[in-house]
Amino acid sequence: MSPDQLSPDFLQSVQTFLNNVGAILYTYRERLWLDTLRTMWMTIASASLGTALGIPIGVFLATTKKNELFACPWANVVVGFVANYFRAIPFIILAVAMMPFTRALVGSGISITAAIVVLAIAATPFIARLIETAIREVDQGLIEAARAYGASPLQIVFKVLIPEALPSIVLTITNATVALIGYTAMVGALGVGGLGQLAINHGYQQNKPILTWTIVNMIVVIVVIVQYLGERLARRVNKRVRT
Repeated sequence: MSPDQLSPDFLQSVQTFLNNVGAILYTYRERLWLDTLRTMWMTIASASLGTALGIPIGVFLATTKKNELFACPWANVVVGFVANYFRAIPFIILAVAMMPFTRALVGSGISITAAIVVLAIAATPFIARLIETAIREVDQGLIEAARAYGASPLQIVFKVLIPEALPSIVLTITNATVALIGYTAMVGALGVGGLGQLAINHGYQQNKPILTWTIVNMIVVIVVIVQYLGERLARRVNKRVRT
């Protein structure tokens, strides 16, 4: 069907829709830009904190079980229980329940800084358990070979376990980052800021579906970019795959 065969009413509807989209984007251009930056800052900061805490906890969980490098079963059970406890709490409930803690820690229960703290707490056990799985999937033969060459437990961790598990670790951080992007939209419901708050307060509550779906698509684009970069990096650090 050629454009000349389209009905005038249809063309008018399309033109009206495009005009509305342009008007919405122009009106909220500054808010969209600023809230995108806020969302990215919350995601990057919380992912960094969650990774800094999650990797050592994950390595600890993987190496302290019975007959492992640093066998300490009781400590493994305690740390594992704490990780499972926080991982089991739905994020939105955790965000509300942690308000007194974040208020005492950073002076505010509802702010970007407070949100970063809660997001990092949510990400840490998630990352830790996936890091544990990645470490435990390393070929036992490599560990035994390192022992045969006289490597210490710490040398095995830093020169065998982590390098061999690095592709899985990169994918773990990627998946955690993607999840955190979604969590930032949830904290928007609490008035923290970011794209989530803009979509709820100005898109949904003010009955502006064009704005809401614009934000949805922006978040999707961010997720796709993060996933793509994470997979490329994981492939690059994987010594078993040709780049």
